Amino acid sequence: MFMESSFKTPNFVVIGGGTGSFTVLSALKYYVQDITALVSMADDGGSTGLLRDELGVLPPGDIRQCLVALSDSPHLRELFNFRFPGEGSLAGHTFGNLFLSAIEMQSNDFAEAIKVAGEVLRIKGRVLPITLDDCRLIYTDKDGNTIKGEHQIEMADISADKQPKLSYEQPANINNEAKDAILKADMIVIAPGSLYTSLIPLLLVEGVPEALQNSSAKVVYVANLVNKPNETKGYGVSDYVKELERYAGAGVIDAVLYNTDQPDQDTLDQYYAKEEFPVEVDLQNLIGASYEPIGGKFLSHKKTIIGPDDPLSHIRSLIRHDADAVARALMKIYYS
Repeated sequence: MFMESSFKTPNFVVIGGGTGSFTVLSALKYYVQDITALVSMADDGGSTGLLRDELGVLPPGDIRQCLVALSDSPHLRELFNFRFPGEGSLAGHTFGNLFLSAIEMQSNDFAEAIKVAGEVLRIKGRVLPITLDDCRLIYTDKDGNTIKGEHQIEMADISADKQPKLSYEQPANINNEAKDAILKADMIVIAPGSLYTSLIPLLLVEGVPEALQNSSAKVVYVANLVNKPNETKGYGVSDYVKELERYAGAGVIDAVLYNTDQPDQDTLDQYYAKEEFPVEVDLQNLIGASYEPIGGKFLSHKKTIIGPDDPLSHIRSLIRHDADAVARALMKIYYS
């Protein structure tokens, strides 16, 4: 006879930025009903950066991607991701970014803007900003020199600094709803993403490391596929975990999904030309680690198409995860 708890709906939380969270959420929503996406608020590049600077709004870009990922309406997904072409004042902006910013300016409430957009898109689950504070990322090198802004840091070369010092210009506090989601979660997924400009900014928010440490959820990191030469040159899977735990706290991560598949040679050659190489699976460091390393074929072999009107098209990734393979692996971990 099954106990009532056997039928408990799993409660998943996905923590990340843009494309990585989009990938995980787009498939996980078919396996999990109770799902919350917690999103970084450090983004200041492309359309998002322009709207932040010109309108004084909080960054809508990564929020939009997560909302779209959780929507089951193909037409509305396409509408919210539509990017205005040409050379006019709207060129490069997405409709979804403008929609979120307009509601925030009307209501003076970013959380309300996300709620309304979620209702319009008929999303499964919910999307929450990790903080409601206006935060600007700062990198400080060993000589005390600083670079301000997520986009500027992403464009700079910080790879020589093996333990980059990142902070916010002003302290950012965890959104209470985000804290509650972390503490009540059954599984927390750290999505793949730029280590120093997408993932660690989430951990810099005051209250996030403590919430992760106090949560009884299993924390799983979906390891990145490719190193960024300006940030993580020569990093192996274990290096990513070490850096995440340097900010989140030792022993926070319980399991790591890493890819064992290979892209086609043509795609690899495009990356090699930019001195970008796949993340090394450093098994000698994974064996005996405090977390469980789980390898699998998590690479998508579908051709990625990036629109020419995207102002950040030059840094978008062609090598991406197989969303369904990742989702199935996460469910296997949950039920094991």
